[in-house]
Amino acid sequence: MPTFASATVGARLWLLIEYSGPWPSHVDDGTLPPKISELIRRAVARGVRPQLIRRPGRRTRPQEQGIRVLAGYAIGDNPWLAGGVIAGPDDLDLDALVAGVVPESCILEDEPVFLVCTHAKRNACCARIGLPLARGLAEFLPDRVWETSHVGGDRYAANLVCLPHGIFYGSMSQAAALAAANAYRSGEVILDRFRGRAGIPEPLQAVEHFARTHTGECGLGGVAVESARSDGDVTEAIVRIGDVRIQVVVEPSVFQAPCGTACAEKITTYRLVSLDRLTPVRYATPALT
Repeated sequence: MPTFASATVGARLWLLIEYSGPWPSHVDDGTLPPKISELIRRAVARGVRPQLIRRPGRRTRPQEQGIRVLAGYAIGDNPWLAGGVIAGPDDLDLDALVAGVVPESCILEDEPVFLVCTHAKRNACCARIGLPLARGLAEFLPDRVWETSHVGGDRYAANLVCLPHGIFYGSMSQAAALAAANAYRSGEVILDRFRGRAGIPEPLQAVEHFARTHTGECGLGGVAVESARSDGDVTEAIVRIGDVRIQVVVEPSVFQAPCGTACAEKITTYRLVSLDRLTPVRYATPALT
């Protein structure tokens, strides 16, 4: 099953909230403790994606004084992640996060964070596959791995999200997750099981995927979409990779999920229509007179 171009489009700003108690099916349904519910409500109102997080394998650990949060700005070439412990919703300036400024109650993190979806009440497979994956990954990257609530794309369980960039991977094994995490720490992505970068429209995620596949470019910032336009379902983009410019054209394609007749689910993905390397335009320098 293809995983590319399936990262969550609406996740450009993140608020991770540690909560070791039971997670409801939907984190914004108001059934969590009042302070956490209010934090989530304020985040949603500002277009910030809230996620509940907890350390792998820990279910009964007492909640520390205050609420541990991680705020993530996953936009552009210089994303960041900042953490802190707050007393309540009034102590976290979410408007600063929206503006791309680190909230005063938080301190910039100097290491990435890895989220593994283990949200059983949304999808049993996320817990069944995600729980052992999170525990195994945490053995290699202690204090950098969190279990998290629903991230989108349950069919791709186990799902891994790398922050602050918002890089999504799906259908992960232990070995694949460790390889992806190590690549991310080195400033690269691995194309195998790469779902895309969150916050980017799906057609442009597909454009990036095909451009990377064609060139072998793996650097996090190695692919830049210079321009894009859509004509009906067809998206055409100009991509720059180093000194090379490529025109990539994609269109939607329906894929039948291999779940058997009981599922009969059709998944929309993208097909490469064309990919052409563009000839650089050279301008003649007028003679001086």
